[in-house]
Amino acid sequence: MKFLQLLGYHGQTSIRTECVAGLTTFLTMSYILAVNPDILSQAGMSKESVFTATALASAFATICMAFLAKLPVALAPAMGVNAFFAFTLVQGMGLSWQTALAAVLVEGVLFILITLFNIREAIVNSIPMSLRYAISAGIGMFISFIGLKNAGIIVSNEATFVMLGKFTPAAVLAIIGIILSGILMKKNVKGALFYSIMACTLIGIPMGVTQMPDNFSPISMPHSMAPTFMQFDFSHFFTMDMLIIVFVLIFMDLFDTIGTLIGVTSKAGLMDKNGNIPHIKEALLADAIGTTFGAMCGTSTVGSYVESASGISEGGRTGLTSLTVAGLFLLSLFFAPLFLLIPSAATTGALFIVGVLMISNIPKIDLSDISEALPAFVTMMMMVLTYSIADGIILGMLSYVLIKIFTGEYKKISITLYILSVLFILKLIIG
Repeated sequence: MKFLQLLGYHGQTSIRTECVAGLTTFLTMSYILAVNPDILSQAGMSKESVFTATALASAFATICMAFLAKLPVALAPAMGVNAFFAFTLVQGMGLSWQTALAAVLVEGVLFILITLFNIREAIVNSIPMSLRYAISAGIGMFISFIGLKNAGIIVSNEATFVMLGKFTPAAVLAIIGIILSGILMKKNVKGALFYSIMACTLIGIPMGVTQMPDNFSPISMPHSMAPTFMQFDFSHFFTMDMLIIVFVLIFMDLFDTIGTLIGVTSKAGLMDKNGNIPHIKEALLADAIGTTFGAMCGTSTVGSYVESASGISEGGRTGLTSLTVAGLFLLSLFFAPLFLLIPSAATTGALFIVGVLMISNIPKIDLSDISEALPAFVTMMMMVLTYSIADGIILGMLSYVLIKIFTGEYKKISITLYILSVLFILKLIIG
């Protein structure tokens, strides 16, 4: 019983309820085991090694959440940040994935310090609410675009830049995945995205999209992390690019985690009467430790998952729910062949639905005020059109500062945002 008390367990719930809640959360977010290796492999990383790193980092960070914060919140490599890692840092900026991993490690260590010294409030308060919502929505659009591009639904065109691709088997399978994911989500099926990915993988076999190896077995010993473990390149550490990259990573991680914690704890009824989140410092610390550990293993930034709300809806209220999720992530290490069999087209539905869910923040933007709406629109639009989350954030913030200055509302801009704007301008000038 003392062990359960360490997890915040109390008599108001039951062990069975907490375990069922943990299973529900795991099924709802387990798509990351298929999606994260697929995305990071496009940065040149070993898919097998990233799978092991994903499962281990998710388990470790979620265990930290269970014991430090005692909250029913699970963690895993964050969607959006993994896309930023692969498509902006590596493919867009031309950095090696080893350099990008070094940036994630530095971000994790700084996030630990920021949390311990309570600096996070200054960072959070420096970014206008409209831009916070726009960044979330923009990342959702970017993730959806990546899914469509990888499946060949959207292809390049010299005259119009992009166009609708041909209905190849991969594109058709991706479309099936999008529709199936939407149907299952509408019917409130727990683990809808996971089931959709598995179904599309099976459907893809007769279509020739899913490639079945000879003598296939869904169970095996965990793959080695040697190709990605502690593979850091700090040669670009003291550069303007690295400064901007680390800031963007901290920014994305911090706001994603805080937003998730607010939504999840509110749904669970765990907030106090003043709207404060219990053990928020410990929760952020678990996130930061998980990111640092994940970088060492070989995966992008780890964050709290809003899918934890599915387990909370099943009655999860304590760290026992999180501990159950962590145990299932560890168990998944032995099913690597099954997850690595999944083709990119089968994950398109999950990527697209994540995008749909992330645009829910758009109505929270004050669209009646052009000085708020325009920078928000710039942020969202430029993330997709520049194929870069970082460029979208930079251009959105700069447009916010400029329009506020020239409309006499310069007092609404924080000192931190002025400093960041100068750094962003230098970044654009230097290139």
